[in-house]
Amino acid sequence: MYSTNFESFMDRVFESTQIRTQKQLAEVLGVHRSAVSQAKKKNAVPESWIFKMASLFDINPVWLEKGVGSLFAKKDTAFRKIPVVKARLCARSGFFDTDAKNEDYIMFPASWLSRKGSPESMVLMRIFGNSMEPEFKDGDTILVDQSQKDILAGAVYAVGIDDTIMVKRIEKRPGQLAAGADE
Repeated sequence: MYSTNFESFMDRVFESTQIRTQKQLAEVLGVHRSAVSQAKKKNAVPESWIFKMASLFDINPVWLEKGVGSLFAKKDTAFRKIPVVKARLCARSGFFDTDAKNEDYIMFPASWLSRKGSPESMVLMRIFGNSMEPEFKDGDTILVDQSQKDILAGAVYAVGIDDTIMVKRIEKRPGQLAAGADE
């Protein structure tokens, strides 16, 4: 998912860190310079960048995203590290990488995570493909709670089918489950 105005985000990054160029930002985030150029062109910042910067520099993610609240994260605010796994979710048909090894970690406020589900069962996965647009775009990173086993009609799930992990909206039909018609 994307959020915030790129220039405002960069102004807050310049104010709160020693980063002074888009090249330096790309190096800190571990992305190619072209990714930063694309974000600037789209005037949108991936949420994963906000959380990573907040984690690396102990910055309040809400301030970094919106300029609201205090600059620095409150010291009594507990954060939890969620792994970004190498496996990627396929938002189209076909085989895809299902490697469960960790590539990185991103910090989230523990209170927010606990409202979303079971933090100890959560991983972050990147989406490959565009069948879930406009809700999820190719390259988005989504939070997956692997402890959630109950199926709710119309909800979005990461589903393992053979050698593929797919992200799909699941519909309930009498005696069966099916991917939503918009997929």
